[in-house]
Amino acid sequence: MRILLSNDDGVHSPGLQALYDGLQGIAELEVVAPDRDHSGASNALTLNRPLTVEMHGNGFRSVDGTPTDCVHLAVNGLFDEPFDRVISGINTHANLGDDIIYSGTVAAATEGRNLGLPAIAVSLVNDGHFHYETAARVIRTLLEQKAPPGLGPRCILNVNVPDVPWEQLAGFRVTRLGHRSRAEGAVPMTCPRGKARYWIGAAGEGSDAGPGTDFHAVRENYVSITPVHVDMTRHEALSPLRDWMEGLN
Repeated sequence: MRILLSNDDGVHSPGLQALYDGLQGIAELEVVAPDRDHSGASNALTLNRPLTVEMHGNGFRSVDGTPTDCVHLAVNGLFDEPFDRVISGINTHANLGDDIIYSGTVAAATEGRNLGLPAIAVSLVNDGHFHYETAARVIRTLLEQKAPPGLGPRCILNVNVPDVPWEQLAGFRVTRLGHRSRAEGAVPMTCPRGKARYWIGAAGEGSDAGPGTDFHAVRENYVSITPVHVDMTRHEALSPLRDWMEGLN
C-alpha cells in the first residue's frame, strides 16, 4: 500500500512528522506538504502561477502552494507509482463542525477523494499537551481495520482526537458535525507605520454540540469519526423550491 501524507500546517509541522513516524511499516509513505502554514486555506488551488517543489533532507517534499496544490501535484504528476489513499494531518488544532469549511487539512483530504482516493483528515483537539503520538496511533489503528462500508463516492473521514495519552482515550465514536456559535469580533491593531490592521477573531464555541456531535465526543475523550462529503445540496429543499418556481416557467 502506498499512502500520500499532507497537511496545512507546513512541511516542518511536528504533527506531520508524528504521523509519518507513527505509520512506519504499515505502508510505503510519501510526504508532500506546503512549505509554510496554510491554515484556513480551504480548497484553494493556485492557478495564476507555476508551483515549485523542493526535496528536503528527510525525504519530505514541500510545495510553495496550498494543501490542495500539494495533493493535486502529488497524485497528478510528481510520482510515477499511484497512491492507494491520502491522509492529511496531524492538524495542530481541532477541525470540528463548521471548521471544515475553512480547513486546509480537510481540503487536502477532499482533494485526494476528488482524485479517486480514499482519504482521512486527522486533527488533534489541542489543549496544550500536544499528544500527536495518540492521534498517529488512532490513524494506524483505523488503517489496520477493513475498509469502512457504505461511504459512497467523494466521502472522506474527518477524525478529531482528544489531546490525551492513548491510555486515557474513552474509545471511538461515529459522529455528525456540530455547529459553532458566531465567531468573535475582529481584533484591531496598529502597524508600526500607524495603519490600522485586523486579526480575524477566534472561532465561536460549540452551539450545536450535544450527544451525537463531534464536539460532544471529544469532550468525553472519545475519538470522533465523521463521514463528510462534498455534496452541499440541501436535498430536502429541492421539492419545495421546485413548487415555488412553478410560476416562473
